[in-house]
Amino acid sequence: MKASMLSAVCFLVGGMAMSGLVVADAVEDKYKSSCYICHDTGVANAPKLHDVEAWKPRLDKGTDALLSSIKNGLNAMPAGGMCADCSDDDYKALIEFMSSPKS
Repeated sequence: MKASMLSAVCFLVGGMAMSGLVVADAVEDKYKSSCYICHDTGVANAPKLHDVEAWKPRLDKGTDALLSSIKNGLNAMPAGGMCADCSDDDYKALIEFMSSPKS
């Protein structure tokens, strides 16, 4: 009984870890297909990927302001960023991915 319970727990924990990796891969794929073109090199003053200092003033404005900037466009960034199929949750995940320190 204990062995089967341990196996079940290991299976669930392993599955949760793998689902986290899948989500992380999905966010990175969205980044590469939509945000990369500007945020990788800082085109038109776009904050670069993992540049915490460049992202700080933007993050300080709050999530609602960032989402509004993305959806409506800002400066050289077109409305929607370059992600026509992104949801608010996708944008939030992309912001978190791009603004976090490189791991």
